[in-house]
Amino acid sequence: MLQRLSIGVLALAALVLQTSAALAQQQGGTLRMYIWDNPPSASIHEEATVSTVTPFMSLFNNLVLFDQHEKLNNSDNIRPELATSWTWNAEKTRLTFKLREGVKWHDGAPFTAKDVACTLEKLQDKAADKFRKNPRAVWWHNLKQVVVNSDHEVTLVLGRPQPSFLSFFATGYTPIYPCHVSAAQMRTRPVGTGPFKFVEFKSNESVKVVRNPDYWRPGHPYLDGIDWRIISNRSTRALAFVAGEFDMTFSLDLTVALMKDVQAQLPNAICELQPTNNSFNLLINREVAPFNNPQIRSALALTLDRKDFIDIITDGKGKIGGVMLAGPEGLWGMPPELVAALPGYGADIGKNRGEARKIMEALGYSPTNPLKIKVATRNIPLYRDPAVLLIDQLKHIHVQGELEVIDTSVWFAKVARGEYSVGMNLTAGAIDDPDVNFYENYACGSERNYTKYCNPHVETLIEAQSNELDFAKRRQLVWDIEKQLAEDVARPIISQGVAGLCWQPYVKGFVLQHNSLYNNWRLDDVWLDK
Repeated sequence: MLQRLSIGVLALAALVLQTSAALAQQQGGTLRMYIWDNPPSASIHEEATVSTVTPFMSLFNNLVLFDQHEKLNNSDNIRPELATSWTWNAEKTRLTFKLREGVKWHDGAPFTAKDVACTLEKLQDKAADKFRKNPRAVWWHNLKQVVVNSDHEVTLVLGRPQPSFLSFFATGYTPIYPCHVSAAQMRTRPVGTGPFKFVEFKSNESVKVVRNPDYWRPGHPYLDGIDWRIISNRSTRALAFVAGEFDMTFSLDLTVALMKDVQAQLPNAICELQPTNNSFNLLINREVAPFNNPQIRSALALTLDRKDFIDIITDGKGKIGGVMLAGPEGLWGMPPELVAALPGYGADIGKNRGEARKIMEALGYSPTNPLKIKVATRNIPLYRDPAVLLIDQLKHIHVQGELEVIDTSVWFAKVARGEYSVGMNLTAGAIDDPDVNFYENYACGSERNYTKYCNPHVETLIEAQSNELDFAKRRQLVWDIEKQLAEDVARPIISQGVAGLCWQPYVKGFVLQHNSLYNNWRLDDVWLDK
C-alpha cells in the first residue's frame, strides 16, 4: 500500500513539474534580430549563405530536422517534421517517408507527397520550373527515382547505399517547397508550412515574419513574430544589441574580442563561442593565367602562416585543420599530428616562404617585379579582415595584392562563374559529414567548386567513402582525401573558425548548435520571458 502511495505521489509531482514548465512558456512578443548584409534572395534552395537561411528558415519545414535542443547535429538527433516516420529496405537503397496529414501551406493549400517530389525534381534540375541557382544540386546525384506512393507516403530510390543521405534532409538548407508556387515567387514572397508566415522583405532594410496560427504543432510557435533589421556596420550592430534594441546577435558576427566587449558591457547576456564548421580558405582560379601554373598555386599555399591568422582573426581560439571540422565537435577531422604533416602546414614558416620565393623568382618575379593581383572577397568584415591579412602575407613571396570587395548579392555568383583570380573565402558545412563537404566543394562540375578542381582519383575516393558503411574505414578514406586535396592545392584551408553569439537573458528555449551555422533557426520553441 505504501509503495503504491509513493508511486502515486511521484507521478503527481512529475505532472505538476510538467504543467509548471508548460505554463512558464509565454505566448507573445516579437523577437528582434539583425542581419549583417542584404540577403541575395529569400529562396533557401537557391542561395549558399547564412544571410538567407537564418532569417527564412522559420517559414518552412523539412521532412526531418536535427533536434533544435541539441548542441551537436548527428544522425542520432534527427527528429520528424513533415515526415512522421521513415524506413529503409534491407539493401539501404530505398528510403520511405510516411508524411504528416492535415498540414497546410501558408496560402491554405494542402501539403502532400507531390510537394516532396516537386522539391527534389527542382534540386536535381529535372523540373520545368528550374531554380536560377542550385548550389547543392550535387548532393542529390545518388537519388535515382522519387516514387509517390500516396498523398502521404513517398519512397526515394538510391543508386547505392549512402549513410549520409538522411542527414541531407535534416539541415536548414533542405526545406520542402510547394508545387503550386513558382521558383521566382519563392525568391521574393516565399510560402511555407512552417511556424511563421512571410510578411515582407525590404531590400537593405528588413525582413518580417509573423506567427502562423494554423501551424501543425499545437500551441506553437510561442512568438508573435520575428523582425530582422539589415545593418551593415558591425560596431553599430553590437552597440544596438548592448543598448537593448535587439534580442540576439547574428551567427559568425561577433569576433572573440567583440564578444568579450559585449559581455563586459552587458554582464547578464548569454554568450557562447561557437565552433562554426566554417573555414577560411584560399581560392585560386586554376583556369586563369598565371594561376593555371601549378607552381604558382603551390607558392601561394606555402606563404600561408596559419597560426598568424588564428591569433589575429580569432584571438587564438580557431584551429588549424583540414577540410573537415576538427574534434571534439567534428567526427571526421584529422588528428593534429596528421594535419601538421600535410603539405604546406609545416610550422617552419620561414622555410616554407623560402621555397615559395624560389618558385616565384624562377618564374621571373622579384621585389622590383612583383606579381600584381586582385584579391577578391565578400564585402563584410568576416571576409575582409582575413583578406587584408592574406595580402600582407603574399608580400613575402613577391606578390602584390589589391583588395577587391564584392557585395553579397553577387559574390557567390561571381566566384561560381570564375570571375576572379585569387580570393579569400569562407566555406561553412551544412552538416558535419564528408559527403556535403567533398561533393559540394571538390567534386568535378559542382556549382560550388569555385576553383574548378577536378581529379578523377579523388572523385573515386569520394565515391568510395560515401558508399562505406563502416565508420572507421570511411574516416580513413576521408583522411586519404584530405591529404590528396592538400597536395593538389585544391582549395587551401587556412584555419577553422570560431565566433561568438549572444542573446538577452529573457530569450528562452534557444540552443546554439556547435557544428553548424544553418540548422537551428526554426525558432518555434523560442519564447520571451518578459
